[in-house]
Amino acid sequence: MKQRLYIDTSVFGGYFDEEFSEFTRPLFSRIQNGEFRLLFSEITQDELTPAPEKVQELVRNFKVQNTDFIEINEEAVELATQYITEGVVGQTSFADCLHIALATINRADYLISWNF
Repeated sequence: MKQRLYIDTSVFGGYFDEEFSEFTRPLFSRIQNGEFRLLFSEITQDELTPAPEKVQELVRNFKVQNTDFIEINEEAVELATQYITEGVVGQTSFADCLHIALATINRADYLISWNF
């Protein structure tokens, strides 16, 4: 069974960022080659809407057969809220907690972010 990777918005931008491209580009190649299953969430999609065209093009080029689209649901919102209430992740945004919650609920093997 392929490992499931939840990738947040920062990683897509990292593909074009000198600081992160060394790690991001090989990862994306491996995803494109079908080595992993990509968990792509509704919040990631929403956050990428104002991204530069080159980032949006990168997202469009991911193979649908290697990607699972996951929607925000009540369970994820409740878990993200609990993360904030309990101070689990320290100073962060609700959106970041929602990424973590979606990765958790959808049983991602890895959560990849350049933000946390």
